[in-house]
Amino acid sequence: MENLIVKVEHLYHRYATQWAIEDINFEIEENGVIGLLGSNGAGKSTTMNIICGVLKQTRGKVYINGIDTLKNPVAARKYIGFLPQKPPLYPDLTVDEYLRFCAEIHWMERKKINAAVGETEERCGITHMKDRLLRNLSGGYQQRVGIAQAILHDPKFVVLDEPTNGLDPNQILEVRQLIREIAEDRTVMLSTHILSEVQATCSTIKMIEHGRVVFSGSVEEFDNYIEPNTLYAVFDLPPLPDELLMIAGIKKVEMVGGHGVRLWYDGERDTIKQVIRESMVRGWEMTEIRSEKSSMEAVFAKLSGK
Repeated sequence: MENLIVKVEHLYHRYATQWAIEDINFEIEENGVIGLLGSNGAGKSTTMNIICGVLKQTRGKVYINGIDTLKNPVAARKYIGFLPQKPPLYPDLTVDEYLRFCAEIHWMERKKINAAVGETEERCGITHMKDRLLRNLSGGYQQRVGIAQAILHDPKFVVLDEPTNGLDPNQILEVRQLIREIAEDRTVMLSTHILSEVQATCSTIKMIEHGRVVFSGSVEEFDNYIEPNTLYAVFDLPPLPDELLMIAGIKKVEMVGGHGVRLWYDGERDTIKQVIRESMVRGWEMTEIRSEKSSMEAVFAKLSGK
């Protein structure tokens, strides 16, 4: 357990009579970005708030760097940086004043605060804004300040709840890059229901649906959760659909443009080989064939039971 940054064991939480999460179990040990994925209301925020010490679980255990969060909550929180969906900013403070205030909340040594604030402002690209009031910052810069307060005390584990929510496309790209940089020397958990966010930023995924973990693995494993069932082929002299349907294993044919063909097939490699052989024998002059991956949306829909 001492090598794990986060360990969650048999986690349950109930609001009144409704169970929000049931028997959540996972471990996190590597640097990088972990995507906590799920539909709205799936149990992501409940799980995240319990891990960060904002909410006390009904049952189960959470360990941060080997520390039981129920037995030693203050010690555990020293290793955690947390950015809620709405950054906890004080609009009448300047960026500098706010970060110094956050440093004191985290019980940082006074002699280390100046250097920590300066380094964090530089890392988050807000040094030139340090004397501006928070209320006068754009949404993108407010989000950067929110991330800055989450990493100011140099935590091992940073949790970001919907960090690009409400940002314009340029701001989203900037914040994604910042998250990747932060994850180079610590672990970041990114909570989102936006699949493009996961694809662009995360290395591994933990998906929660209906209060339970339904997937845990790499982004590549997530992509391949559903076996691909279509082929895309290009022919210089494309055959008729009926000719392709005569090949064993081909279930449906769709012509794409002048030379492309999408083939629904049985998933067998022998079927692909047979398409190639038929093209050579019949002179269709195939120039390309590839198996098409299932979209992240299709995997998400299957895992969420929709």
